[in-house]
Amino acid sequence: MDISRRKFLKGASGTLALGFAGSAVLPLAAATEQTSKLTASPPEEQRRGEMIFRLLGRTGEWVSLIGLGGYHIGKQADENESIRLIRSAIDRGISFMDNCWDYNRGESEVRMGKALRDGYRQKVLLMTKVDGRTKQTAGQQIDDSLRRLQTDRIDLLQHHEVIRLDDPDRIFADGGAQEAFLEARKAGKIRYIGFTGHKDPVVHLRMLQIAADHGFHFDSVQMPLNVMDAHFRSFQHQVAAILVKERIGILGMKTFGDHFILESKTVTPIEALHYSMSLPTSVVITGIDRPEILDQAFEAVRTYRRLNATQIGDLLARTSTAAGTGRFELYKTGTHFDGTIKNPVWLG
Repeated sequence: MDISRRKFLKGASGTLALGFAGSAVLPLAAATEQTSKLTASPPEEQRRGEMIFRLLGRTGEWVSLIGLGGYHIGKQADENESIRLIRSAIDRGISFMDNCWDYNRGESEVRMGKALRDGYRQKVLLMTKVDGRTKQTAGQQIDDSLRRLQTDRIDLLQHHEVIRLDDPDRIFADGGAQEAFLEARKAGKIRYIGFTGHKDPVVHLRMLQIAADHGFHFDSVQMPLNVMDAHFRSFQHQVAAILVKERIGILGMKTFGDHFILESKTVTPIEALHYSMSLPTSVVITGIDRPEILDQAFEAVRTYRRLNATQIGDLLARTSTAAGTGRFELYKTGTHFDGTIKNPVWLG
């Protein structure tokens, strides 16, 4: 394996853990300084029509800055309306499709598969995730996703909900899920491999370290990146710099923390999107379940200019008190978002 990368990961993990893990809350001045440093290293980007496209890590793939979240698209009562919404998003320039094997008990993948018929599949980078921690369970879930999505290849497959300290051990163990991922890639069923989690940056750091110990380099990592995360148990401060250095594509999620961050009344939706877009994210994944929310995402892209230090400081000052205990980031502090805790059988 790449010894320099291994040393870097170990050194960076230790340094960052000592710098931030001792206290869950980062002081405002430090949060602002660290954020300003991160915004200075955006991925290469291009404006095309209504959308901005950025490079996805070192894959060479250009992806839309806005990603269409798969969970919300499966919650609508009207399947046909959700299909129209997906196609409208693609027609306007969104090329990154997010999904997961367990979203709405598979309904999200089924609907997206129907929407991607008639030539739409070729217009997108299709991502989904599986929960299985064993080779057998992950392999079955991969085949389920391929069938539901009506495709013979998933562009990006991610290990889902890496939220426990032993998840990396199980994934990379003999007979673990990573073996299914590598076999699927060799068979042409998938192209790129990543992982996602929302609980604690320490788990992400451990996943990166164990991957490096096995000589494996992830193509993408998905994690919460928002104005609240900057203050509390921060993925932004503890993980993002490693991903930038390693040229791993950063997928931002939880821009609104579902709806909870907006309920804090500290930021507007456009401000929240601009903040996440100003970080070194390749894609900001956001739930889009109505035409007006789709319009909101495109308005954020239309008006986007990378935030400067003063603007960052203002947003973080406004959110500092509300973010302090993680009460608006329930995915970190409770089990509200933990599908595999509620359904451990999905892990295998």
